[in-house]
Amino acid sequence: MLAIFVMTLSWLRSGASPAPGRTMPSADLSDRLTVSLITCWPGSEVYELCGHEALRIRGEGIDSVWNYGVFDFNQKDFIYRFVKGETDYMLVGYPFSWFMPEYIGKGRRVVEQDLNLTPEETVRLRRLLQRESLPDSCRYRYNYVKDNCATRILMRLDQAAGSRILYDDSIHYGTFRQEMRHYHANYPWYQFGIDLALGSGLDYPLRGREEMFVPMEMMRKADGAKFADGRPLVKATRVLNAGVEDATLGPTPVWLTPMTVSVSIAVLVIILVVFDFIRRRLTRWAYSLFYFVIGLTGCVSFFLVFFSSHEATSPNTLIVWLNPLQLVPAICLWWRHTRPLAVAVACYDIVAVACMLIVWPFQHQSANPAVFPMAVATLLMSISLIRLRSADNFKFKGQLPSSPARKRSASGQKRYKRK
Repeated sequence: MLAIFVMTLSWLRSGASPAPGRTMPSADLSDRLTVSLITCWPGSEVYELCGHEALRIRGEGIDSVWNYGVFDFNQKDFIYRFVKGETDYMLVGYPFSWFMPEYIGKGRRVVEQDLNLTPEETVRLRRLLQRESLPDSCRYRYNYVKDNCATRILMRLDQAAGSRILYDDSIHYGTFRQEMRHYHANYPWYQFGIDLALGSGLDYPLRGREEMFVPMEMMRKADGAKFADGRPLVKATRVLNAGVEDATLGPTPVWLTPMTVSVSIAVLVIILVVFDFIRRRLTRWAYSLFYFVIGLTGCVSFFLVFFSSHEATSPNTLIVWLNPLQLVPAICLWWRHTRPLAVAVACYDIVAVACMLIVWPFQHQSANPAVFPMAVATLLMSISLIRLRSADNFKFKGQLPSSPARKRSASGQKRYKRK
């Protein structure tokens, strides 16, 4: 991506953008230009699952693509900024011949829709793209559902159009999360992570236009869109690369899905709790491992809710359960003087998880189904921990035998009773 950016700057300086003192394209030139939407089908990488959208401007001596989906992995603190919701993408314009090989090589279908723009609208759109692609203005703060490669094009078409563009306002998915689940169906672990990380900001009822954040949906709605003056938005459609029907990976086997794993863990927890209850001992390493994993997940959720700039991460009802407090039992179970802290968090978990499960059907945030077996497992572990909390019953597998002094004291008490 960085190489494309560098080459593009050279291309822009060579004539794609107006040099000082030069005039913008005239209406005569725009008569010979065609603006089209380029829709690329989903690919196998997680960032390709919703496809990609770009603009193409072609005509006599001109064939360029304008791409809002360029980013640089080498950017400083890229991963940290991505998690925090501060990912910067770029608009880059470059020759269309550089664009297609990637999609042809991966077997991804590419469809072109010629737009029914007037010469004046074509001039305005090209001017907007040229100015925005300059080095000092090409970056923008990427938002997966509200400011991406598709929504940016929608905004620029609105700015360039001489009359309002009317899109089909029918609803197919209802919320951002439901639409994402449709396109992530073969990647359940990726969707599981999204469902944990992003809160109720993905679950409010959408308007038809908001569903167009996915390029595939944008292509479908653009096909039936019209200008307020009656012109259809799209005047011709063609397939540039047939590709394969589905370039994503195949479905994840059922036994490897988050739901199967979650239910399996819950079953193991039930067996462990019953086993420990019969023996009146806690298998300390198992409890510590369980709370440690839940606690690490809670640390990520806590960071996203309170420190991420992405508005969809907060509020997140799961923070009631998935929070850093779960690390306390994982650590404090190993020392006698810290065990009361573990019991205190277990008491909190019983109240918090029970309330969350009761209230969940009455609030609007949606959760991944695999969350609930894990929440129930946490509830059972906490009840078991409290049940065996007293000094006489709080015994652990591998506990050292009683001291000689305690044995002598017990022996003396027995002799006294016999007398």
